[in-house]
Amino acid sequence: MPIEFPLVELMSSQSSYEWLVEYFHPEGLVCPHCGAVLENARQFRVTKSSQVPDYRCRNCEKTYNVYSGTVFEGRRLTAEQVVLLVRGVVKGAQAQILANEMGLCRQTVQVIRQQRQANAQLMQPDNPLEADEQTETDEMYQNAGEKK
Repeated sequence: MPIEFPLVELMSSQSSYEWLVEYFHPEGLVCPHCGAVLENARQFRVTKSSQVPDYRCRNCEKTYNVYSGTVFEGRRLTAEQVVLLVRGVVKGAQAQILANEMGLCRQTVQVIRQQRQANAQLMQPDNPLEADEQTETDEMYQNAGEKK
């Protein structure tokens, strides 16, 4: 399923943050340490550089945010920067162009891209496709069009 980036809607920090929560945590933001739901946490700060709220879990007392458990964990990127980075990587934009557009170091963008690609590689099935009398190789990986 393709990822959609409703750019006009994502122009505000709040809407970008909401998109990240929905995209990174489709089942809802939970404590990555104990699994407690967000309602069992309290917001205790908003970092100055990223403007992303940090939460402290009332069950285990550990902190987390929307980036916890992702390739963006520990990075001081705004929600808008992360949305644009994800979009740029998905679209195949060059790391230097993405870095220039967001005021980041090319190496930072490249490391994030490599981590995302490594994660995608881990999610790929390693078993061979089942053989089929009617399916040709080009039809298994892309829509080659109708055969006449």
